[in-house]
Amino acid sequence: MDLSITTLALLVLTPLLVWRVYNRIKARMTRQRSIVSRHYTGVLVFGAMILVPMTQLFDNPTNLAALLVGAAFGTGWSMWALKRTRFEDTEQGYFFTPPARLGILMAMILVARILYLGVEIYANQGKGIPAPKLTDDMLTMLCVGLTAGYFEWYSAGLLQWRRKLRKAVDFE
Repeated sequence: MDLSITTLALLVLTPLLVWRVYNRIKARMTRQRSIVSRHYTGVLVFGAMILVPMTQLFDNPTNLAALLVGAAFGTGWSMWALKRTRFEDTEQGYFFTPPARLGILMAMILVARILYLGVEIYANQGKGIPAPKLTDDMLTMLCVGLTAGYFEWYSAGLLQWRRKLRKAVDFE
């Protein structure tokens, strides 16, 4: 195996990159102010993460099924996570605390898969092998579906919680 300086640098820096991404995600899985526009953004962005690849997969039913199965499992995990979320209505505003471990796990699944694709692309440089598209691999589509389904449904659940609070205020 021929290890160039670039390869060695990547081997050293990859764990650092993973650690930084993990810490950023972990920092987001604490008590947070509920901001409705962020919840709408979550629904739209993560919904697009499912819909955009789906439009490219109609000729590949296996990968389409993997994307949809991942989204279904992500939605299920999200429903469970919403039950474990702590919601707060305080004088300072609305806050929620998500179940940190589950959110970190869902995000890191996608990060790990994208990192794997990056390593694969790097390893195949100069060999005449075309770089894989995101939609080419069934496992990648499963990971995308799982992560996007989880965070999209979680954002939708937060929106539903805020609507219930608004209806309660309007009712009074």
